[in-house]
Amino acid sequence: MRSTSDTIRRHRASAALAALLAGGLALTACSGGGGKKDGEEGGGGATGSTVTLPKLDGAQLEVAAVWTGTEQKNFKKVLAEFEKRTGAKVTFVPAQDPIINFLGSKIAGGQPPDVALLPQPGAIRQAVEKKWAKPLGPDAVKELQKNYSAGWQDIGKVDGKPYGVYYKAANKSLIWYNSAVFENAGAKEPGTWPELLTTAQAVYDSGVTPFSVGGADGWTLTDWFENVYLSQAGPEKYDQLAKHEIKWTDPSVKQALTTLAQIWGKKDYVAGGADGALQTEFPASVTQTFTGGDQPKAAMVYEGDFAQVNIGETKAKVGADAKVFPFPAVGSTAPVVSGGDAAVILKDSKAAQALATFLASPDAATVQAKLGGYLSPNKNVPLSAYPNDTQRTIAKALVASGDDFRFDMSDQAPQAFGGTPGKGEWKDLQDFLKNPKDVAGTQARLEKDAAAAYGNGG
Repeated sequence: MRSTSDTIRRHRASAALAALLAGGLALTACSGGGGKKDGEEGGGGATGSTVTLPKLDGAQLEVAAVWTGTEQKNFKKVLAEFEKRTGAKVTFVPAQDPIINFLGSKIAGGQPPDVALLPQPGAIRQAVEKKWAKPLGPDAVKELQKNYSAGWQDIGKVDGKPYGVYYKAANKSLIWYNSAVFENAGAKEPGTWPELLTTAQAVYDSGVTPFSVGGADGWTLTDWFENVYLSQAGPEKYDQLAKHEIKWTDPSVKQALTTLAQIWGKKDYVAGGADGALQTEFPASVTQTFTGGDQPKAAMVYEGDFAQVNIGETKAKVGADAKVFPFPAVGSTAPVVSGGDAAVILKDSKAAQALATFLASPDAATVQAKLGGYLSPNKNVPLSAYPNDTQRTIAKALVASGDDFRFDMSDQAPQAFGGTPGKGEWKDLQDFLKNPKDVAGTQARLEKDAAAAYGNGG
């Protein structure tokens, strides 16, 4: 548990995030001169090598991740840079969610990938417990220590030993909005939950549905809950619930669900109502907020910085048509919730260790940062690598928060509870979205599923 001083530091971090996003578009001067070294195509190669990699001519690697579409395409450019520098050949293997199940079938068939990108600390622990994961070597650890805050290093450890390189991060405390709708409604960016409700009413009165919710993907709903819970119940309770040291029947959970119901329980506030939201996948929840000019299906959509990838599929321009504000403070401080994907070695080799070392360096992250829709927890990635002021602002805020953030709660849970479509917390919160009056029943189901997955009674 973290002490009262942690709460103070968190307050500073969230206040800094709010200030950065509010004043944010003045960051160009902060992002470094850039010049040639940051402006050329090609990413890591263009920025110069900050890390020494071995020659690996003839070596072959398979890398598995659940990434699809633009995200997969952009990551393949990072792998291409590694190939160029080392002579190794890297094949990307598309994985299915939950990735632990996918890896289990691959390992059972004797064909595990060399490296996998795992989206949950709980999945890293499972991979270690199943004796699939291999510890990081000294070169990768050296890069981690040089480029990452202690908090990001610790999340990749199991029993004090480093296994994961957090290559990709997410700032999951953001709400994106259609600026034309806000302007027409005379709506302002809210700083508190009551102000968010006031803003939503102003938008509704102007003739536009306030919120788009991607309820078909249960993880979006856990993210909503976590932001409300962290801000309202505080970091200590958050940590306890993440470890199932308190039950989901705790009064703090009741309070958070009741608060969520102030939005989820008003069908006119959610695009398509509950039934429509439950049929809306995350990408569509974003794009429908930024298509249709000033009469979109919804004015606002909650989710992380990665929503920019989906905004990019519309004609809306980030920073102009699509703007963002920090998730409002529900309690005394605004929440700072993060997520991320860690590279874990499953087949130990010189080449696999070299790839982990590369992914822990600023060089790899810089390649993908330039392509947009990506955020790195690596503190030595130049801000000038990010393609727009909004993204630079979000990246600066994440790095500035240091260790004063909380990792996505459902990602810390056993995958059976916090990371499986149609089961556990994902399903329980989908049911709650459908019937937000059933707070007690939702708590009971959450507790039953959590106790089964954690193997304890709270």
